[in-house]
Amino acid sequence: MITTTTPRRTARAAALLGALTIVVGTALGTLPAHADEPGAPPAATEAPKVDLILDGSGSMRTTDIQGKSRMEVAQQSISEVIDALPEETEFGIRTLGATYPGKDQKEGCKDTQQLYPVGKTNKVEAKTAVATVRATGWTPIGIALRAAAQDLGTGPTTRRIVLITDGEDTCAPPDPCDVARELASQGIHLVVDTLGLAHDDKTRQQLICIANATGGTFTDVRSQDQLTERVKQLVERAQDTHAVAPAKVTGTDRCADAPVLSPGVYTDREKFSEHRVYRVPVKAGEELRASVSVTPDRAVARDYGVLLQATDTSGQELVRGSDAGSGRTDVASTGVRWSAAEDDDGDDDGNGDGSASASPSKGSGSGSGSGSGSKSTARTVCLVVSNSFAAQAGVQADPGLPLELTVDVAAASPAPDGPAMGLGRGWILLGVLTLAGLLAGLIFGWLARWRIAVWREN
Repeated sequence: MITTTTPRRTARAAALLGALTIVVGTALGTLPAHADEPGAPPAATEAPKVDLILDGSGSMRTTDIQGKSRMEVAQQSISEVIDALPEETEFGIRTLGATYPGKDQKEGCKDTQQLYPVGKTNKVEAKTAVATVRATGWTPIGIALRAAAQDLGTGPTTRRIVLITDGEDTCAPPDPCDVARELASQGIHLVVDTLGLAHDDKTRQQLICIANATGGTFTDVRSQDQLTERVKQLVERAQDTHAVAPAKVTGTDRCADAPVLSPGVYTDREKFSEHRVYRVPVKAGEELRASVSVTPDRAVARDYGVLLQATDTSGQELVRGSDAGSGRTDVASTGVRWSAAEDDDGDDDGNGDGSASASPSKGSGSGSGSGSGSKSTARTVCLVVSNSFAAQAGVQADPGLPLELTVDVAAASPAPDGPAMGLGRGWILLGVLTLAGLLAGLIFGWLARWRIAVWREN
């Protein structure tokens, strides 16, 4: 008897569990869905561009890398890099100190030549050009960097300069570190990566300074394989940087005069311990998402910090984010999120800056937003970037530290931003779970009673 009733019992249980699944699924389906995330960044509008600067100064004749001269090692590595170039990358080569053999330093310090123009690469021609370079003269790194920036031109994508050298600049002024800061301050988002074939501290510090000023990297090269692999990595990295270069913007010291930013990526310079202010319009039902990164591109004192605040036009804080450093990292970054209330009527507050009212009660970031739920005086949100960097002794204060600000405005997320919203979602979920538990208890209780009844009958 038990064997004949088991299939029927299983079928009933399956049917009841199926019904339970439908009920729970329907209830869960009533939970609000998250707002769509911002779309993918725009596709690159032009090919990645890389200009390689090869040091052709006389010291490159030194034979101290695996029994080869520094020039031989560099030429062989560049040849292998050219063979492996990605098809879409536009690649060029410039030399410094490779054509003037005389003793006149003034003339030798003008010696930089475009060996192969930036563009689609004929690999045979490019490799042949590299093979003809001979270690000859002086080391005018500063003017070579300026010329390479001109080789790359301007446009919407990030450009990379890869500098291979074995010594410090012998032609300053211009000081190559100052040139790197100058190029970075132009807002064209030019990155300079440096590779050192010599290992003295003075050369290393200069190459590190050049790289840091532009957000690049420094590599202390010890072998031909290391040089080859590193240059290949840097060429490939050119494809992974910004598809569109950040727009140059200049923040002000107060919100009323601050530039108005739309969603995008921006670059600016901020002096030590300075405040920079920008404005972002945020409509009712929208969420502001912003982040900032500040790079200490020179020697700074330890124990510094970066603060990003969102305030209304009266200065009342809506939300803040902060990051603190000890000098052991090369960037300080933080971000904030803030949502305008759905019931905001959007009336102008009459302060003449085109702003309107919004609610400061919804805010999130590294810290907590202020306000008690009443409407603030402005829908225009003021983004305030502050830093507590201090220069070490003898370090130049100008130009300011490079900062990069990312701004996005999207549909407000339904994720809990405060106690009220969090409790609302919690009660819905609690109701669903209670209903599911009740149904499950009834089903299994009924099954247990039915099974006992069947057992008694047998």
